[in-house]
Amino acid sequence: MKSVKLGRRAVLGLSAIALVAGMSGMPAFAQDVTIPIIVKDTTSFYWQIVLAGARAAGKDLGVNVPELGAQAETDINGQISILENAVAGKPAAVVIAPTEKSALGAPITEAAKSVPIVGIDSSADSDAFTSFLTTDNVQGGRIAADGLAAAIMAATGKAEGEVALITSVPNAGSLEERRKGFTEQLAAKYPGLKLVADKYADGQAATGLNITTDLLTANPNLVGIFASNLIMAQGAGQALAENDASKKVALIGFDSDDKLVGFLKDGTIDALVVQDPYRMGYDGIKTALAASKGEAVEKFVDTGANLITTANMNDPRSQELLNPKVN
Repeated sequence: MKSVKLGRRAVLGLSAIALVAGMSGMPAFAQDVTIPIIVKDTTSFYWQIVLAGARAAGKDLGVNVPELGAQAETDINGQISILENAVAGKPAAVVIAPTEKSALGAPITEAAKSVPIVGIDSSADSDAFTSFLTTDNVQGGRIAADGLAAAIMAATGKAEGEVALITSVPNAGSLEERRKGFTEQLAAKYPGLKLVADKYADGQAATGLNITTDLLTANPNLVGIFASNLIMAQGAGQALAENDASKKVALIGFDSDDKLVGFLKDGTIDALVVQDPYRMGYDGIKTALAASKGEAVEKFVDTGANLITTANMNDPRSQELLNPKVN
């Protein structure tokens, strides 16, 4: 069968159809309770794990869970439209991972006037969330700084030298918090590590590759890089591999997929800060269902972060996080 690539309008249309189907009692969805989950990017492996967790929760709890989202984290207007369409369908609640902190603030506040809104992963400029489940991303940034310092120490015998930070897109709540934790930890604990480059990209792995390649050229004394999300870690890892620089430059990534696990195995990446996206999806739906019933829920839930290195990547908990069930 020939595959067809759909544009954003078509995807939004199909998402709306699926949502209406779920809420109208059509045969596709038999459950009476509908709680849509809206992620940042349905094509990313990270968000597929989140959706898998939500899907499992829907099955376990008897809830219809439409899986919605744009095709890129940069499609902010697309996510706003999806949220508005979801709320118009009068679901029991909505679970959302805001793509951009400021732009999603007002739409989330407005949506919360109609249904409980449970946030996951990234924050938004709104105090209307019934509950928020996320990694403590500031702590995640600190963990990355500690991991980078340890990798540099292992390679050179001292936590000194020039390092860089690459952030996937500007003004994403979770990424800005990781940046904050990373830079503050460097300043507080590792005065010998000098941040010589703090770069923003456009959400594309190719841009992460180009930024890293340029960093290697412009900073011949560079000893470490923190790429603060999966896409940037893919690009940075590819750049180190192509330039045969992994023995000279330590790299810490955030999140994981098969490509990053491969880089971890062969030493291109020194460590990954790994969240628990499956739990975010599962507990997000579980919490939203409880909120829709008027039950008390925790205002903030830290879903945790772990530093996975070559040395501990085969431990049971590491394997559970690196190889989540997505089907």
